[in-house]
Amino acid sequence: MATDAETIADWAVDAAHRVTELVEDLTDDQLMGPLLPTVNPLLWELGHIAWFQEIFVLRRACGQEPILPFADSIYDSGAIPHDTRWRLRLPSRQETLSYLTTVAERVAQAVTAPGATAAARHFARYTVHHHDTHSEALTYTRQTLGLPLPKLDGLSDQGTAFDPAGDWEGDVRFGGGRFVLGADLTDPFVYDNEKWAHPVEVEPFAMARAAVTQAQFAEFVDDGGYTTPGLWSDGGAWLRATGATHPVYWRRAGDGWQRRHFDTWADLEPHHPVINVSWWEADAFARWAGRRLPTEAEWEYAATGGRWPKPTYPWGDEPPTAQQAATDWRAGGTVHVGACAAGDTADGCRQLIGNTWEWTASDFTGYPNFERDAYFENSEQFFGSRKVLRGGAWATRGRYVRSQMRNYFTPDRRDVLAGLRTCAVT
Repeated sequence: MATDAETIADWAVDAAHRVTELVEDLTDDQLMGPLLPTVNPLLWELGHIAWFQEIFVLRRACGQEPILPFADSIYDSGAIPHDTRWRLRLPSRQETLSYLTTVAERVAQAVTAPGATAAARHFARYTVHHHDTHSEALTYTRQTLGLPLPKLDGLSDQGTAFDPAGDWEGDVRFGGGRFVLGADLTDPFVYDNEKWAHPVEVEPFAMARAAVTQAQFAEFVDDGGYTTPGLWSDGGAWLRATGATHPVYWRRAGDGWQRRHFDTWADLEPHHPVINVSWWEADAFARWAGRRLPTEAEWEYAATGGRWPKPTYPWGDEPPTAQQAATDWRAGGTVHVGACAAGDTADGCRQLIGNTWEWTASDFTGYPNFERDAYFENSEQFFGSRKVLRGGAWATRGRYVRSQMRNYFTPDRRDVLAGLRTCAVT
């Protein structure tokens, strides 16, 4: 079912509000920050988010004139090299936030106006999800820079409690078989890398009910996981280059470990998922445990029950509630891997949506009948250089993530909100 215009309009305003909330406590200096390869200057990023929405919805779909005549020359991520973004003459924070809000409000008006086109509604939703992508990036940028936890309105982790007697340990067995991977022409919204549905054969497999926890990963670290070359496959070069001996935001504390959450150090939460680990670390852990990462076909099979047509989420087509998934920043961080039982798959896998993105074994490549979107830079340039992640994290918007959605990062990235779930080796 297509999303109605009023909902898209509300989303546009909400998305701009969330992005603003994520930076409004920061100083002007913090809005620029240090030049690092994995982050953008936040002031530039805010302007880019607004520009992207303006150019696709207001200018191209609706034929309006530019709001800022110079925006194309400073906010086009495809034309402005990463390191150059710190050297640009940018509008002030007030001007930038005003631009962000103005664009969102005009988009809301455009999609609800009489005669609004389907193209305008499509690109409005596309750009809302672009905001959603960047709101998550702003989140892990704050983590990277050790900035404090932002204060967001109206959030509550009520509903994310777990039943101590519940069953979230062990494996779920899947029979496999012929499975249709990817998006259908009738789906209301998809990205180009999901195009189009095609049959694959999935062998029988057994997948963990829950994601790997911090306590389980600590066992791997303490057992010499980072100093055992045979566990690292092709990741040895990454290991030598980084000198990593534990996850990036961990430190020794007496006989145990602590983890930095934004600007605060705390003891590990043993039953929360490990997060901020690279693909290399995830793969090495799986080898150490005598297991493996799932393929993305296996992951999607588990999330959808192997069904066709596929549900948007493991529980159906309604966006996640707090009882079903840890998304939308509700808890301000990860939750217990036993929480959100209402979001279980019919087979009993928990939290395939939310809490932490999950690395898969699969390379990010185009499906056999790939069809490029209007935004050329979205996917194709990254084919063959990245790994696929699935499922969303605690800071991911519930309206953005879906069971068949593919995320993708280079295997060295451990700043992103990524963990893992394993499969049995047969």
